[in-house]
Amino acid sequence: MLKKRIIPVQLLLDDRLVKTVNFDQYRDVGDPVQSSKVYSHQDADELIFLNIKRSERSIQPLVGLLDRLAEVCFMPLALGGGIQSVGDAEALIKSGADKVVINSATYRELALLTRIADKFGTQAVVASIDVRREERGYALYSNCGRTREPVALDEHISRVVEHGAGEIFVNSIDRDGSMSGYDIELIALAMRYAAVPVIACGGAGNYEHMREAFCATSVSALACGSLFNFGDNNPLRAKAFLSNYQLPFKVI
Repeated sequence: MLKKRIIPVQLLLDDRLVKTVNFDQYRDVGDPVQSSKVYSHQDADELIFLNIKRSERSIQPLVGLLDRLAEVCFMPLALGGGIQSVGDAEALIKSGADKVVINSATYRELALLTRIADKFGTQAVVASIDVRREERGYALYSNCGRTREPVALDEHISRVVEHGAGEIFVNSIDRDGSMSGYDIELIALAMRYAAVPVIACGGAGNYEHMREAFCATSVSALACGSLFNFGDNNPLRAKAFLSNYQLPFKVI
């Protein structure tokens, strides 16, 4: 049986970590390097860093961060936010990233995924999909949740996988920062359409929410922000709780 993963998500804004609610208002939650050092000692399986600065989109804040992370963080790192070319992906991977996370560019230039996958392997390419629930289903958004894209969830997942994405990161905008539980229906749909591992994000408020998502779907990994930012929670304790339900995790 494939091991499940628990992945803290860190949102970077002007060299600080923040936590958003519905991709909108945010609060400062600390220093990215110190936070990563803590997660490295708390049995996190990976870290996802997303640059959410909405103006002057580029990878430079991520490149600068990687130099400092290398000294304290000893787990796979996935970074995204502002990747627009193979050169951007190469700069991040050569600086220490194990994976790159790509969202907006997948709607404009699917071939970018193929070129990155050809150079670094599909395991290094994560397609990020931000989703809002609407009356007739789900709508996809790019540009930090500001631009609605005219493509259905199933079609977009099929396209990004066909063009080289080795993993899907699906994020519920509605549940972001709510701590009200994952959108199980959304996760199940993503799992139905994807032929690659899926990471689900948005809504974790307690370990029971994680148990529900893992047990109700075959999702590969759950990503958490608020759960680990607020309260005395961490990946090590989450795994201890979830292991009681015969969920398999890597033992470090």
